[in-house]
Amino acid sequence: MQPPPAGFTARLKRAVTGAVDTPLVFLGNFEVENQWAVGEPALPRVGAHAGSAVVNRMDEFALLLGGKDDHVVLKTALDEGYRAYLEGLGLALPTVHVVAGQDPRRTVSEDALADPGLLHTLSALAAGGARLTGHGVSTVEEELSERTGLALAAPSAAVCKRVNSKVYSRRLADELGIRQARGWACETLPELADAVAAAGELLAAGRRVVVKDAFGVSGKGIVVLDSGKRLARLHRMAVTQAERAAGGGEPRTALVVEEWVAKRADLNYQFTVGRDGSTHFDFVKELLTENGVHKGHRMPARLTERQITEIAATAGRLGERLAADGYFGVVGVDAMVDPDGGLYPVVEINARNNMSTYQSVVHEVLAGPDEVAVARHFTVRPRRALPFAELREVLDTLLLTERGPRPRGLFVNNYATVNAAAADAGDDGFEGRLYGVLVAGSDAEVAALDTDITRRLAAHTERS
Repeated sequence: MQPPPAGFTARLKRAVTGAVDTPLVFLGNFEVENQWAVGEPALPRVGAHAGSAVVNRMDEFALLLGGKDDHVVLKTALDEGYRAYLEGLGLALPTVHVVAGQDPRRTVSEDALADPGLLHTLSALAAGGARLTGHGVSTVEEELSERTGLALAAPSAAVCKRVNSKVYSRRLADELGIRQARGWACETLPELADAVAAAGELLAAGRRVVVKDAFGVSGKGIVVLDSGKRLARLHRMAVTQAERAAGGGEPRTALVVEEWVAKRADLNYQFTVGRDGSTHFDFVKELLTENGVHKGHRMPARLTERQITEIAATAGRLGERLAADGYFGVVGVDAMVDPDGGLYPVVEINARNNMSTYQSVVHEVLAGPDEVAVARHFTVRPRRALPFAELREVLDTLLLTERGPRPRGLFVNNYATVNAAAADAGDDGFEGRLYGVLVAGSDAEVAALDTDITRRLAAHTERS
């Protein structure tokens, strides 16, 4: 008999199924917000969400959440060199199930629904007691559950959608008295009109405001404004769209309007809510962003004990309310540190897996407490599909290949995104992403490692 899983996987299983030995079937259905946003009012210029071959291949992150008794559904088979790399680190991988005829524009969940053979295989897993879990749950994952008999190890799609709205985040923090930037949650046109009037006063005083789509993701659905004219134009467009969508009924909207405040750092913290209403604080990380788009995390976050205590206490309060509203599972919260060291503990709640969720194997298995770890991605532009074995030769000693008391190097935690767009290669090749976590003894060592990896990747692209 295999020993029970340890660390995050065990906590997750206990939280969402009640037992640590329940086999799970993992889905990496990234940007599930696109499904939650269907039929919802949105900012006029970002109302449509296009699929991305690279984003949809982020499904491979889910591989590192499971253990030997678990399963993961992927859009394509693992690169054998990458599999050997992970197994060489002593990682016990779940059983991989590959969809037939993957469409780069579809999520892995949508691909699975289109594969009768895979549906049959998943039905057999259901008979053995396995349960289905995803990056997040929408009606697509509910349909997959219904067609395979795999019970969801998650709340309903309706609950998940509700608690992931930025309007919900804003109102919950207001209700609990948690510090936020001055702002307004808007679900009706009168609420939006009042928010626009108040925001106009801020703009007149020389401040900036931000308008957020309730289900925006990855930097989409956010507009930063510095003029009353732009705000008025956006308001008119939002009203027109809402009235058109209402079709003669009561128009509605789903926007948050806030003052754009100064900050010293962005944070992301995670906690897990159990079916029994319990809350476990998992970690807090420093968020690395570029032009408002998530680029990675630094572990550990550079915070004081007082700040960490405040964040953990906030997690407990949020978890209690989320449980009361029917949610259980992973919750990630974005937060900020102001220039004076004070916290904005809730910028938005993401009641789903987060990028940092998939890094648990690093700080629980591969890196010790004295190491600095920075999760990020490197943009690569190969002219042809790049096998992992070739990349391993290029990076050589810069890869993390051994577990030990002083781990050093890049741990690759997703390789599928490197070649996801290979079919669309032009004369100049194609663009991919190499995701990984840099592990070293200091920030200076991490920076040097980052520079060396970037240089080697660029040089190899020029030669190939």
